[in-house]
Amino acid sequence: MDVSAAERAVTARHLRRVWGLPGTVLGRSRWPAALDQRLHWHWNYWWQAHLLDTLVDAQLRSPTSSRMTLIRSFVRSVRLRNFGRWTNEYYDDIAWLGLALQRVASLGVDTGPAVAAIDTQLLSGWTPAAGGGIWWRRGDDFKNAPANGPAAIFHARSGNLTRAREMTSWMSSTLVDPSSGLVWDGIRADTGELVKHIFTYCQGVYLGACLELSLVDEAARTVRAVASHCAPGGVIRGQSGGDGGLFAAILARYLALAAHALPGSEAAVARSLVLTSAEACLSGAAEAPEGPLFSAFWDRPAPPLPLPEDAPERDMSVQVGGWMLLEAAATL
Repeated sequence: MDVSAAERAVTARHLRRVWGLPGTVLGRSRWPAALDQRLHWHWNYWWQAHLLDTLVDAQLRSPTSSRMTLIRSFVRSVRLRNFGRWTNEYYDDIAWLGLALQRVASLGVDTGPAVAAIDTQLLSGWTPAAGGGIWWRRGDDFKNAPANGPAAIFHARSGNLTRAREMTSWMSSTLVDPSSGLVWDGIRADTGELVKHIFTYCQGVYLGACLELSLVDEAARTVRAVASHCAPGGVIRGQSGGDGGLFAAILARYLALAAHALPGSEAAVARSLVLTSAEACLSGAAEAPEGPLFSAFWDRPAPPLPLPEDAPERDMSVQVGGWMLLEAAATL
């Protein structure tokens, strides 16, 4: 499994300077890029967080000084493009960047001020509405797994186990379907209405939070639920492009951690889901300049070039997702 080919493909097609400034780099949100993407106008903050996280995966797999330089430039560029700030209005976005920056710090880069700013905003998002949890975004009435899951992981890794447990307990009592074990999307605080969409993303972040807190039974239940409902034929189900292009890969990241952390049969199930998905992703990739072009749906081939304007495979989220999956598989 040539993970390095995936890295070369994604970085060659998507990484570019910000506004032409030396020493800067972010990912263009589409390929081939239109003018607004070349200017990083639509820069997709949380996609960048996952691109940074996957660069850290690659550095841990095969360290190089050139990639370390790239990671340092990337971190600086996030703040530059965000007009001098580390945070935005979306609690899920900033939790993802916080997780990436925590891992960057483990490589010896000082990300303390950024992590502290993110921590402060995540802590401010907790309210008693709907029984607890943090908001999806400021000024909204929606609380969901996509915000609370990564925030719980972030707090656990920061050492704030009390808040991490509170968030995970809130998800367990509010968003986990007692019959299937699957994690629903969220709840509207003003009405109490549960939004019962099933996204692979939600399963992944809840699984990750349970693993951080050694909630073995809850993590094992989630792995079983994923295998039964979210991975036909053993391949994690895709959710097209846009933000959905990252959903399956987020689940794969935490399934790989589960394969290392869980005892018994669920570890083997988690491992199989990641490796089977990775094999399907690779076999379905199209040949393209600079390397493989991954399908938005790992159980089917990517379309041939040239890509239509509306092809989800043009989205950086889809391509980073494929690379992230292969990095997860490489750890197994």
